[in-house]
Amino acid sequence: MRAFGKWLGRMLFALLLASIVVAYWKREEVTRLLAVNTLFEPSRIVENFSHMDRAFLHVPLQIAPLSVPLVQGPALMLPSGSDAFLAERHVTSLVILKDGALVFEQYYRGTERDDLRIGWSLSKSFISALAGVVLAEGHITGLDDPVTDYVPALKGGAYDTATVRHVLNMATGVTFDEDYLDYNSDINRMGRVLALGGLMDDFAVGLTETFTSPGSDWQYVSIDTHVLSMVIRGATGRSLSELMAEKIIGPLGIEGGAYYLTDGASVAFALGGLNMTTRDYARFGQLFLQQGMWQGQQIVPRDWVVASTTASAPTGLNEYGYGYQWWTPLDARPREYMGRGIYGQYLYINEPAGVVIALTAADPDFRERDIQNEIIAWFRAIADGE
Repeated sequence: MRAFGKWLGRMLFALLLASIVVAYWKREEVTRLLAVNTLFEPSRIVENFSHMDRAFLHVPLQIAPLSVPLVQGPALMLPSGSDAFLAERHVTSLVILKDGALVFEQYYRGTERDDLRIGWSLSKSFISALAGVVLAEGHITGLDDPVTDYVPALKGGAYDTATVRHVLNMATGVTFDEDYLDYNSDINRMGRVLALGGLMDDFAVGLTETFTSPGSDWQYVSIDTHVLSMVIRGATGRSLSELMAEKIIGPLGIEGGAYYLTDGASVAFALGGLNMTTRDYARFGQLFLQQGMWQGQQIVPRDWVVASTTASAPTGLNEYGYGYQWWTPLDARPREYMGRGIYGQYLYINEPAGVVIALTAADPDFRERDIQNEIIAWFRAIADGE
């Protein structure tokens, strides 16, 4: 019995030692997985959204030092009741441009001007801009090309008959559960792939189910944006971070840095992993307000700016309009559109009014349609000078 006790003790010690070794060996993966599981906790969310590089794999965008400060304009007064509105919506930063000049800038909840904030699905609008450039350069020959022309690995899976236009419009018919509150949803499984250093491309290739034929219906499917990034990489033979730095963000002369969250192969988390300052999100919005022109250079083709920000996807009557990774309100005014991301990230553009609004938040009620409509009404009040 005493011998058995010694043997059991040695076994338990060996198991404990092995656990310590594995935990040390996998400490980065464990840290990232814990970060995913606590990412949206109320006590941590604001800090997390401003410092995603502390817990996740990432790659900085290599951008030449071409910083051109925004021109300061006359101070803008926010609409009556804005203080309460900003508090209720858990806003963390707000930058407003009017006629190309900075007229309002404020940071809340302990955030700072130089924080590189995650854009979440604002990142999708940047990918759309890059797609327009790659198309104009002839790397993609047409929007009705099958995505498999550029990514053969997608043959035989859910994207087998989808086209470039379908992924731009999120009309692929691919089955993908976007419920952030369901631990086992596709979007959360994808998040764990990212956290553990897995491969996003493999995740996309592994999808096999569809709910309808491509082009016949619209459903917000974030993985479509990753497939779009696969098309861009396949068409050019270059990484997304290199292309984004060279074609879009670098020429803007941003004031802060920028980085992408990545998977284990340093592939950019295209559908939601771009991190920049709020000023520089606004700068990108100003680029679109100016229909792709910046400092005398046509960065994004003018016709692409118009086409991508015009509702063209087969959304329902009670849905916001959707173009090529850009949104339009239900009752959209002429040349009024926006990018937006979970928890209240917005980039609102009103071309006739000359207004760009970049707003970041940690709003737990971001899904509520009434609240979304309230935010758009507030943006319009600013644009109308109310």
